[in-house]
Amino acid sequence: MDAISTPSALAAQLAVRITEIIRHDGLPHGARLAERRLAEQLRVSRSPIRSALRLLEAEGVVEPSGTGGYRVGSDQVVTSDVTEAPSGDDVHYRLIADDRLEGRLPDRVSERDLSRRYGITRTEVLRILQRIAAEGWIERLPGHGWEFLPMLTSLESYRASYRFRLTIEPAAMLEETFVLDRKAIEECRDRQARLVDGDIWSVSPATLFDLNSHLHETIIQCSHNQFFIEGLQRIDRLRRLIEYRQALDRKYALVRCREHVRLTDLLLAGEREGASDFMRLHLRSVSLEKTVPKLSADDDTL
Repeated sequence: MDAISTPSALAAQLAVRITEIIRHDGLPHGARLAERRLAEQLRVSRSPIRSALRLLEAEGVVEPSGTGGYRVGSDQVVTSDVTEAPSGDDVHYRLIADDRLEGRLPDRVSERDLSRRYGITRTEVLRILQRIAAEGWIERLPGHGWEFLPMLTSLESYRASYRFRLTIEPAAMLEETFVLDRKAIEECRDRQARLVDGDIWSVSPATLFDLNSHLHETIIQCSHNQFFIEGLQRIDRLRRLIEYRQALDRKYALVRCREHVRLTDLLLAGEREGASDFMRLHLRSVSLEKTVPKLSADDDTL
């Protein structure tokens, strides 16, 4: 079996992503790391998350928690306030995303073809493909090659995704089964507040997408309506690529993050109806900004 397809390879990639989450969320030494939340945020099962945490334990980044699981073991990983510069991997990741959106890449690709096309080593290609697989828009084929999974690629399908979200997200907040996960919502609010306070200008596009989609998914999970929950999760997986094309300028993304803070404040105050109405206005506004009148922008938001 090719070594790159083993669980340890995925675990190594996830370990990098978890370290990024710790840094960007500003998690202090001793902060608990919930396997379930990490699995939901990185869109993988809990098993590879557990393997990744064991790798980070060996490096001293995390440590076992007295109550089980893991917590942040070193505050050194969260001290950097330097604006992120795109790495070589990020540049080629975006090139692959753009080529896929434009139909320049076929449904099935190989490491060798991508290495030749982008002028990078197969090790670099495999690292990027692992990241894409963790995000849910490609999968490794048995034996050889990779296959892209269905994604939103047209402006009309993108508009339709917002119409769907406008239907389910405000309604989910009014479900009889809605029970506020106060701790999870407070954590989302803190992350959005840090974006408003300045992180919006330095986080990577992928991190910004993950933070914002995680907030919406956390809210809808409080509905305990599995159809709503799975519907939004599927839309988020499908829209990841086109979000890189449709994203708002960061100064407008800042406005939307302020709205996220306001939204969570309404929920924490027990004002579900007000939060539902605000969610509708929020989604309607951002959908208009992103779908009328053109495809544009290099930065990412919601």
